[in-house]
Amino acid sequence: MEVLQQTPPTKPSTLRLPPLTLSSPAIVAEHTPCTQHLSILPPELACKLFYSMVDLSRSWTRNRWWLFDRVVESPHRTSFFVRKYGTDECWHEAAQYWQVVFFLYNGRKTELPEVFPELMEAACDYVEKIVNEEMSKRDRFPLEWAGHKPGDQLWHANVAAANCYEGGKDSVGFHSDQLTYLGPYPTIASLSLGTSRTFRLREVVPLDESNKRHARTFNIPLPHNSLIIMHAATQESFKHSIPPQSALDLHQPLYPHPSRPSSPPQPTNCRINITFRFYRPDFNPKSTPKCKCGVPTILRADMKNRHDGRADRYWWTCYAGAENDGKGCDFWQVMDMKAECRGPTFGLLS
Repeated sequence: MEVLQQTPPTKPSTLRLPPLTLSSPAIVAEHTPCTQHLSILPPELACKLFYSMVDLSRSWTRNRWWLFDRVVESPHRTSFFVRKYGTDECWHEAAQYWQVVFFLYNGRKTELPEVFPELMEAACDYVEKIVNEEMSKRDRFPLEWAGHKPGDQLWHANVAAANCYEGGKDSVGFHSDQLTYLGPYPTIASLSLGTSRTFRLREVVPLDESNKRHARTFNIPLPHNSLIIMHAATQESFKHSIPPQSALDLHQPLYPHPSRPSSPPQPTNCRINITFRFYRPDFNPKSTPKCKCGVPTILRADMKNRHDGRADRYWWTCYAGAENDGKGCDFWQVMDMKAECRGPTFGLLS
């Protein structure tokens, strides 16, 4: 009976690590595939851009989508911008991504986006310089875009998503950015202005490592005028969020509002986030497969079964549920770079 009643063997336990706050750019680079830069814009430009985005944000909307047969709304306001090139053409290279009928963002049809305001354009020049300096220090992944001309920058921004978090309750949950137009292994540069908020990162542990270790959560404070660069592989291996905060340190602008130069600057609990991105020409909307619902699919990375950056998988999946009363289909298709005529990439050039 003692033999029959033996306790079955248990799986070896793995240590659950507590959240870790990464309090300096050096520690951020040590623990994550990201780099952080402080005070990247001239102080006056950072202040003017903050004021400008806060004023514009009054007309921004909250994303809405269907979840479990009900409509949910994001607890922050957002908008979208495209890069202006030259003096006559507003769309130029980025124009191919949008048709005159509608613009698709986050699975929903919206109005055509605005072009970068002048102050955002000025800030983007600083951001591009820093991003390209950082990218020059890192090896390229095989599926990264390699279609730039000789002498051109490795990375440039042609679109930007802007978010407004007003107060500690405004937040966004854990997610990885959709790769539908970014393609595999994108680099995303996120500029923070105004009140400091916590940027939270958590790795998605691959299935073949799940019995050996647990994911750890990293908290990165993002102060005014700071830049966090999510380098290639971040979207494939980590999810990120801006969690709610019960207490905030109010931001005290250095300069008065341009429309009220005689009034002293007022403290604010508002944070503006601008994520500069490069939408790849080989992932333009005309090349996006459609699902059984007849709407464009979205591209996701297989985060649970990732490998070494060479054998990683991505798939196209239905996203009609975001706008079609929550009703989608079972469409699922593995992305095939060669069959879909995408590239060039660094892997094809090597």
